[in-house]
Amino acid sequence: MSDTDRVETILRAAYTCFTRHGVRRTTMDDLAREAGMSRPAVYQYVRNKEDVFRRLVQHLLDGALAASRAAVTDRTDLPARLAGALESKLDMVAGVWRDSPAHAAELLAIDARLTADLLSAYDEAMTGLLADAVSRDHPRTDAGEIAHLLLALTRGLEADLTDPETPRRRLHLGVTLIVSGLQAADSAKDQLS
Repeated sequence: MSDTDRVETILRAAYTCFTRHGVRRTTMDDLAREAGMSRPAVYQYVRNKEDVFRRLVQHLLDGALAASRAAVTDRTDLPARLAGALESKLDMVAGVWRDSPAHAAELLAIDARLTADLLSAYDEAMTGLLADAVSRDHPRTDAGEIAHLLLALTRGLEADLTDPETPRRRLHLGVTLIVSGLQAADSAKDQLS
């Protein structure tokens, strides 16, 4: 097994343990046991529980961002591209709630001391991705502001994931309304020109 495979095994074990017991209650012994490794073997790949948590958060964010990039690339119309990109973010959060209703709030209220830089980089990448998608179809709009608005909409929808289909439906409605507004603004600008 390669070092990369061992780290993946540790991250899968961490996700299982953190969703089962919460971050605070999970010990390195729990992680090692779940990974099927000795504790000293785990320490060959990670420094401590905080390191595992950071790596897991990075892994989840990377996965969501890759899915968002694929959605923006694979879909044809702007509402579908934007909704697809934002669904990936929503799905990541919904997955944590689904896998750990008892500990999701703890897992998602990620310790800013540990992961603020990761979340900031993710938000910056998502803002850029969304802004690029908007500016391709609406070059005369402030695409960065629209991207921030779309991210704020998605964060608001993440507040209640008791019925996973409701936020998804509302996301599509919100994206459709925003894109319709962009189209109306472009038409008004064209009429004034």
